Amino acid sequence: MQDDAALKAEAQSVLEKNDRGGYTMPAGDLYPHQWLWDSCFISIGLRHLDVDRAQTELLSLLRGQWRNGMLPNMIFSDDAAFARDRHAWLSSLNPSAPDDIATSGITQPPMLAEAVVRVGEKLAWPERRLWYRRMWNGLLAYHQWLYAERDPHNEGLVLLIHPWETGLDNTPPWMAYLEDHQLAWWIRALHGSKLDNMVSLFRRDTRSAPVSERFSNLEVLALYDVQRRLKRKAYDIDRILDHSLFSIEDLTFNSILIRANHHLEQIATSLHEELPEGLAASMKRTEKAFDQLWDDLSQQYYSRDFVTHKWLRESSIATLLPLYAGHISQERAARLVKLLENSHQFGLKFPVPSVPRVSAYFDPKRYWQGPTWINTNWLIIDGLRRYGFRDHADVLREMTLELVRLNKCNEYFDPTDGSPLGAKEFSWTAALAIDLLES
Repeated sequence: MQDDAALKAEAQSVLEKNDRGGYTMPAGDLYPHQWLWDSCFISIGLRHLDVDRAQTELLSLLRGQWRNGMLPNMIFSDDAAFARDRHAWLSSLNPSAPDDIATSGITQPPMLAEAVVRVGEKLAWPERRLWYRRMWNGLLAYHQWLYAERDPHNEGLVLLIHPWETGLDNTPPWMAYLEDHQLAWWIRALHGSKLDNMVSLFRRDTRSAPVSERFSNLEVLALYDVQRRLKRKAYDIDRILDHSLFSIEDLTFNSILIRANHHLEQIATSLHEELPEGLAASMKRTEKAFDQLWDDLSQQYYSRDFVTHKWLRESSIATLLPLYAGHISQERAARLVKLLENSHQFGLKFPVPSVPRVSAYFDPKRYWQGPTWINTNWLIIDGLRRYGFRDHADVLREMTLELVRLNKCNEYFDPTDGSPLGAKEFSWTAALAIDLLES
């Protein structure tokens, strides 16, 4: 189709513009560094254009891997213009951090195994096996780190220590919890006196997008304060948990982890490798423990507090992502599909909104508090297909592509009218549009 060819050409142009040789920026002005799950999504689209370049995208993530196995959510550009960004995190405070590369001190959803397998699908068997072998040690170390550091009680669900680790940066479940339980006194004082508006003078993100489409000033202060406290603890998980900094067993992250674990098993089988016994046992515990995030009363899944095991009863798009995990029952999958169909929940004109319409947080233009994102649509489409909801998957695929056809490769979109929001020429939007065109 002519429209498909034009869309693919436009998307390819975006990826070429944001290409920095070894990695692809999410968007030039707003996101100049390399992000973990961005590169994973980007490689899934790049594989249709240049499989060697897709491999480079993922291999470049391993240069930032910590000695303990962590893959950081950001690898910073070494450009002198971004010295402040590197210093804000100062990853060198932790002895496990790389010596010659500045990174963040936290991670992001574990999409790497998915991306490795998707890129592998474009390779003939001998080359695929070599590709898996190149990624194996880093990938295995990452999964081992997730359980060693983020499942300290061997419960099966891994915990997160910052909302940015969810990938859904200011998602309502986390922000509501943070504001209720962890907001510093000085932030409350600034907000109460309206002095938090001074933050606007120092924000770089609002130079690329209107403030109405980004974090609120209160959220910026709250997220900065959490990051500052993690830095003060040198990103040491024992010190962080010992001092009662908040920790959440996040629904999005654990949904993606279950799927990633299955991919890891597939890669291990292909390489005739045995997963370490402890890791295999942890992976099984995750599948069993995941059921604890289901609430019979509301018929939804929720994240929960690591310490108290209380659910964070604020709905978001995360409640649909167990479809991607692929581990839940067909009956529960059907119940989630009902939410997807419901016009008061997620069934808006341009789905899928990042929070349901009924949420008190719903704002169709504000970052992860209402807009539709292409990457979460991609995850849901994949899950719908595997559960046999082919018609739903096909409709959502077409609506997602139509959204990009009409409004180009923006970062996110208004689910009520489809209008483009956030950064322009956004890489994962471009890459995943290509992948959906090819699927």
